Amino acid sequence: MSVIDVWMQHPTLRHSNHEMFESLRQWTGQGLLEEPLPVKATVAALAAADVEIGLSAAWYGPQGPLISNDEVAEFVAQSEGRLRGVAGADLTRPVQAVRELRRAVEDLGFVALRIIPWLWQRPPTDRLYYPLYAACVDLGIPFCTQVGHTGPLRPSETGRPIPYIDQVALDFPELTIVCGHIGYPWTTEMIAVADKHANVYIDTSAYTARCYPPELVEYLRGRGRRKVLFGTNYPMITPARALEHLAGLGLDDEATGLFLSGNARRIFSL
Repeated sequence: MSVIDVWMQHPTLRHSNHEMFESLRQWTGQGLLEEPLPVKATVAALAAADVEIGLSAAWYGPQGPLISNDEVAEFVAQSEGRLRGVAGADLTRPVQAVRELRRAVEDLGFVALRIIPWLWQRPPTDRLYYPLYAACVDLGIPFCTQVGHTGPLRPSETGRPIPYIDQVALDFPELTIVCGHIGYPWTTEMIAVADKHANVYIDTSAYTARCYPPELVEYLRGRGRRKVLFGTNYPMITPARALEHLAGLGLDDEATGLFLSGNARRIFSL
């Protein structure tokens, strides 16, 4: 069965070795990179778990890009069709950010925008996001963001599904929102927001299958089977490790297919 990983990144040294990820390196046992990770290594990691497409994202923060849109485009070009680009944007320059997003989608072929709220210490309801939301609707692409607590040592408040995602979905009902990292410890809130809004979805990045909260597993098995997408947060977690205990979730064939690729193919127009 084919797999699409909706939340990953091929890292640069600026990204992987940043001091804010020290807590994640301690959890995963990964050290600092001494040289850039080859794209072929990422392609091999995806292929090992039958991942057909990985949505590789740019990372933009207040101090500049940790992974730029142009770097992502280069990685995509080297990936033998395995990677697709997800844009980043500088929130502090909203007009320039909209222009850059249009370039990324129209010229580089990117399929979504991703912004990490805790990186900016601005919740998704901040006014600086709103021009980008309108641009996403106009371009017909999803907005991807992080929900739940932060692994890096940064405040977690910006990751609350209620009130932030709920309010954005009310303000932009045409905007497709994909919420990464499950929303733990507010998973029940996240499920409620996904149930409430037709265009709000959840992805499982940063968690392995055996660590999904029970309420999310129940949702996946039943009414939420068209609402949840597979993601890894690679290179923090490889697809093979993320999927190792998938059979233990008790999903039927339809739910499994939708979770692993069907929902992503529909939502990201892949």
